[in-house]
Amino acid sequence: MTPAARTNIVVILADDLGYSDVGCFGGEINTPRLDALAAEGVRVTSFYNTARCSPSRASLLTGRHPHQTGIGVLTDDHSPYGGYPGTLRADVPTVAERLKEDGYATCLSGKWHLSSNTAEPDHSWPTRRGFDEFYGIMPGADSYFHPGNLWHGERRCPVPEGDFYLTDAVSEHAAGFVRSAARDEQPFFLYLAYTAPHWPLHAPESDIQAYEGVYDRGWDELRADRHRRMRELGIVGTESALSDRDPTQPPWRDVADPEWEARRMSTYAAQVQRMDAGIGRVIDALDEAGVRENTLVVFLSDNGACAEELPPPNAPHFHRRQPSRTPDGRAMSIGNRPQIRPGPADTYTSYGRAWANLSNTPFRFYKRWVHEGGIATPFIASWPAGGLAERQVVNDAFQLTDILATICAVSGTPAADAAGVSMLPTLRGAPDQSDHPLFWEHVGNAAARAGRWKIVREAGRPWELYDMSVDRSELIDLADRRPEVVADLAARWDDWARSVGVIPWEKLRGIVSAHGG
Repeated sequence: MTPAARTNIVVILADDLGYSDVGCFGGEINTPRLDALAAEGVRVTSFYNTARCSPSRASLLTGRHPHQTGIGVLTDDHSPYGGYPGTLRADVPTVAERLKEDGYATCLSGKWHLSSNTAEPDHSWPTRRGFDEFYGIMPGADSYFHPGNLWHGERRCPVPEGDFYLTDAVSEHAAGFVRSAARDEQPFFLYLAYTAPHWPLHAPESDIQAYEGVYDRGWDELRADRHRRMRELGIVGTESALSDRDPTQPPWRDVADPEWEARRMSTYAAQVQRMDAGIGRVIDALDEAGVRENTLVVFLSDNGACAEELPPPNAPHFHRRQPSRTPDGRAMSIGNRPQIRPGPADTYTSYGRAWANLSNTPFRFYKRWVHEGGIATPFIASWPAGGLAERQVVNDAFQLTDILATICAVSGTPAADAAGVSMLPTLRGAPDQSDHPLFWEHVGNAAARAGRWKIVREAGRPWELYDMSVDRSELIDLADRRPEVVADLAARWDDWARSVGVIPWEKLRGIVSAHGG
């Protein structure tokens, strides 16, 4: 096969995006470019991540479960205390390394978050894990206007000033890479890993104003609206009832400061819309270079919506990690209070639990949990020349370990040691025949799914059991009625946990609390 004829691959990863945020999955956020990708491609409604940013990235790039990669929690190094090293293992190849060896040009534009050392290049940096090009940030979050940990290759960039916005910058770098690789007639792999819409809530004011009035009706009505649209689009059916509002959150009519709350969600929506526009620039570059037809584009999120408040209650040193002033001398306002109006560069806020509950419509729970709200992601695949089942909605269940196997099937690159299965036959319209069980563990939260059955538990609590064919929203726990199903799946989960090196959370909890993470 000549290099020019080989399929290009673009993987786009959103950060903390909820299941129903984008338009083609039921959201009211303006995402025309993602909606267009979905209209010409395939949406997978039961695709799963691993509930947290670093573990998801590790699994996506290696085809392994995160515990096998050295990143079982986050990127803090707990190895001296019996925990995970928090750095991508050198003996676990990335998809970029595999594809580069097979003749592909490779680029990461965006967020890495797979190295415990973010200040000095080492073996775990993207430039040494198969990526010819790297432009973006090393840690989990940064300012969108003035990122202090921005790198180009292994050169640290000065803190940007003036008219800079991180989402736009990584989009432009990605588009430039596409144009360059196409000119060289070299097949390419682009990993476009946005920080959006992860906190802080930063967006241009004009983008925020575009949502003026949209969120004034509040989370209760908007959750119902999203659920209705999701059913109309075929994203969910009668098996996915709308869960109740998070019991810790008030009804919208009782909110003390509705204008500020609406502003929080408007800023989040603006971040998503700006990301969608950036994706559009990359798609335009593919079109202009004449390579769009033979390029597989995949879009997904690294975990469910994030319910974290700022500053986090379990992070007493959070303020020390953030700059106290902007480059032009303005004092930084950190925290979620009505006195801090989110959006500008001198603020550092998040959108909170109630809006995250909207983002994860119709499910319960959030990032970090392995209930559906923590692990279900919108998933879009588009490949005009690839024979995909266009305009189809696929309900078969897959997870991040299946991405590498799929990419290797598309590129013809060997993937003998990948843990997952290729999704390609299913994306082309065939029913999934693999019958492979899915497993999760994160900070003691655990789950297993096989066919219609899913067991799930929060750390330290007993297993719950749900029949996903009629109750994907996990509202009716059948554990007491079907103990034999629980016992079978729990035994399979135990075998899996031993095989991938899951460290029991009872051992890790104290380590993580004492040494960070």
